[in-house]
Amino acid sequence: MKRIISAIFSFCLLVSVSEMNAQNTQYKSGISFKALLMDYQSLNDGNFSRINDYHNGFEIAYSRNLQDKLNLVIPLKIGVVNTDVFNLNKLDQGRSLHKTVYGLDAQIQYQFYKPEKQIVPYLLAGLGFVGENEGEFNMQTPLGAGIQIKIAPNAYAVIQGEYRLAFTEGRSNLHYGLGFNYLVGNSAPSKDDKDTVDALDADGDGVIDNLDLCPQIAGLAELNGCPDGDGDGVPDYQDKCPGVPGLKSLTGCPDSDGDGVADADDKCPEVAGLLENDGCPDSDTDNDGVPNSQDRCPDLAGPASNGGCPQTVQDSDQDGVPDNQDLCPNLFGSATASGCPDRDGDGIEDKNDKCPSTYGPAVYSGCPDTDGDGIDDGRDRCPNTAGPVSTNGCPEISADDQKILDIAMRAVQFDSGRSTLKSESFSVLKQISDIMRRYPDYNLMISGHTDNTGSATANQKLSERRAKACYEYLTTQGISASRLNFAGYGESRPISDNNSLRGRSLNRRVEFNLVPARG
Repeated sequence: MKRIISAIFSFCLLVSVSEMNAQNTQYKSGISFKALLMDYQSLNDGNFSRINDYHNGFEIAYSRNLQDKLNLVIPLKIGVVNTDVFNLNKLDQGRSLHKTVYGLDAQIQYQFYKPEKQIVPYLLAGLGFVGENEGEFNMQTPLGAGIQIKIAPNAYAVIQGEYRLAFTEGRSNLHYGLGFNYLVGNSAPSKDDKDTVDALDADGDGVIDNLDLCPQIAGLAELNGCPDGDGDGVPDYQDKCPGVPGLKSLTGCPDSDGDGVADADDKCPEVAGLLENDGCPDSDTDNDGVPNSQDRCPDLAGPASNGGCPQTVQDSDQDGVPDNQDLCPNLFGSATASGCPDRDGDGIEDKNDKCPSTYGPAVYSGCPDTDGDGIDDGRDRCPNTAGPVSTNGCPEISADDQKILDIAMRAVQFDSGRSTLKSESFSVLKQISDIMRRYPDYNLMISGHTDNTGSATANQKLSERRAKACYEYLTTQGISASRLNFAGYGESRPISDNNSLRGRSLNRRVEFNLVPARG
């Protein structure tokens, strides 16, 4: 019977090894260490309850995943046992010996759960070779069970028991082990596995999850897989007005009167006004019916026919411009500015001159247009480099460069629970440094984010350290620290569901956003 069991196990072992060569493993190899209680007496006419007669042993084992939930384990054991000698010779019958035993097994271990579970029970069976310092080698078949309890990402406490059926009479025994198992290496997935991972598209929008910024919601390829409900070219997660088509320059919000103030912030959304008046037209301080922007005497009531000034010929401020012609009758000014102060001499009074210290034409409210892009320096966020109105005078960021910035928040990786950049992150960070050189009028905002695992305080600090690590690396690439800012937001700004493994992975990110240097 023992020979039949041995033959069946040997066949299974060969099949499993064959599977190991054919099957792509998903988990890690491991090394385990156990302290043993080795009981050679209970199964050989001894007393099971005499625990004091048990002796200690030690086991070190190497394990290798063969396929899903199935491991090959090679344990090396050594220990001292207390055993009655009743088969060696008649003279020694009944005498108790302390023996040193050592053995090497080949075991198959079946785990009921994958290693990422907190508690993983398992069964084992195998074939072993055991030697004694007084006696011969014998073969044994171990059958047993155990439990692995996760105590760290790659480390487990282990409790195990074995019944070892010996092929030699009087050698069957029991082993009880307590120790730990440490996973030491990942196996690379096969090409088929990689194709499966890369081709995964949970929301079916044609953008694979690895590149999809919104992997759980169907979206548009040109927006990296994110939806745009109102079709204004701004993805919903960035759109401040997601239900109404708007302008990219106003983060997706409309501007009905075209005054550059989004309707949501415009106190006069149907009438063009001024930014400084929250989108409303100029006020009329003296209530004479002439708005301040046209009133030559905004603090003194007067008819429109006299430019809003009272009918008088006196010169209150003694600047040579009579009050009825003086737009600033109580302030000494220049005749070219209708009696108002005009420091730069461009003919526009200082209070209406958006650039009072720099000469500029009236069409630009007294500001120059240094880069000639049609946007005066007072409104131009990049006054030295030409750009369109849609980007407030700054050069447009190319679609390719923007895509690198969007994907970077998925591509920049760190060691688990730490702020140490992995080597695969350096390539994309170097690309970002190249982008910074192409857009000298922009600064970079680096924002760190985490999932909700662990305490909020620890996550906040980790997100700040990770953002700072990217900041410090970019400075080593020659980017001035004055053009870089970083902040950590911890778990406060998730972009996906923290209740799933995939969602938590997406929430662990570092975002890179270009902002005009002149805000």
